[in-house]
Amino acid sequence: MPEALNEAQRERYARHLVLPDVGEKGQVRLLGASVLVVGAGGLGSPALLYLSAAGVGKIGIMDHDMVNMSNLQRQIIHNTSAIGNSKASSAATRISELNPEIQVEAIEQKLTHDNALSVIGGYDVVLDGTDNFDSRYLIGDACEVLGKPWVFGSIHRFDGQVSTFNLNGGPNYRDLFPKPPPLEFAPNCAEAGVLGVLPGLVGTIQAAEAIKAILGIGKPLSGELLIIDALTMEMRTLSFSTDPNRTRVTSIEAPKSGPFMEISPTDYIHRLEGGWQPFLIDVRRAEEEEIVSIGGTDLRIQHLQVPGRIGEIPSDMDIVIYCRTGGRSAAVARFLSESGWVGSQIYNLSGGIHEWSDTVDSSFPKY
Repeated sequence: MPEALNEAQRERYARHLVLPDVGEKGQVRLLGASVLVVGAGGLGSPALLYLSAAGVGKIGIMDHDMVNMSNLQRQIIHNTSAIGNSKASSAATRISELNPEIQVEAIEQKLTHDNALSVIGGYDVVLDGTDNFDSRYLIGDACEVLGKPWVFGSIHRFDGQVSTFNLNGGPNYRDLFPKPPPLEFAPNCAEAGVLGVLPGLVGTIQAAEAIKAILGIGKPLSGELLIIDALTMEMRTLSFSTDPNRTRVTSIEAPKSGPFMEISPTDYIHRLEGGWQPFLIDVRRAEEEEIVSIGGTDLRIQHLQVPGRIGEIPSDMDIVIYCRTGGRSAAVARFLSESGWVGSQIYNLSGGIHEWSDTVDSSFPKY
């Protein structure tokens, strides 16, 4: 951590220096701090831009995905020329241009149970820019084990949520959401849609919460969930507290997988050529099916409708399920497994249409 600012820094951060709650001492603290942003998408875009502009000295960007055209409606850190490039690398380039004096680490990996503790352990604060419950519970558990604060954000159509968890021993994610919601209540942006400007609102608030946590100023959203309605521009907060009956997380363990398997597109084709005849299910929305579809699909059923239409799925055949990138299909495979499906093996087509395009047929568009 620098002991004082140089002249160039005084000019760059001049508007911070005149703030009573920041000043030179606070700016020096920001320059000595580190924030890991998990996900360089809709939420990560504004958060990364503002954290780097504010002078957070070290910023990690963790994302294993690539930029595609559909991201640009809301993921403003990327531009058209970045399509096909790593999101982590694209975002790192952008914020390095915005503030060349900060240290930026592009981590082109997915956050997993194997790497969560080692990656998160290298940062002071974590900002969640993910869009799925598995990642949020993993971040929450890892931060609880390590004693790290983290800033949560979520978006759904026109609604957003923000909270700061595990701050100075405050409530964590599992105190507010003890268990993941059922499959039918857990759509992400790709399935439900999102107003393009909403991640800007939520991600910017997340950046403000991270800066407050570093500086120790203001009233953070610890024990409070901020709810934003972009249609009415109404905001309200719900209070919650640490659950005294909850068992504290002391270690990170990979969840035991249910009785379903992953199968790659190339393995799927190879097995078909050997005479295998599984029942192929597409769990995407109707408008996605119109873009591209895998030949031989036996049933098309939106993943949110699976619980109510489970009787249409045979129980005496092997089942292969696919979607755009493999997330929704994995959720359906897990749901079927936990529903006591017997007499058949359930497979999730890993990577979905995107991996099919990469490994089987490049004419399949990624959308």
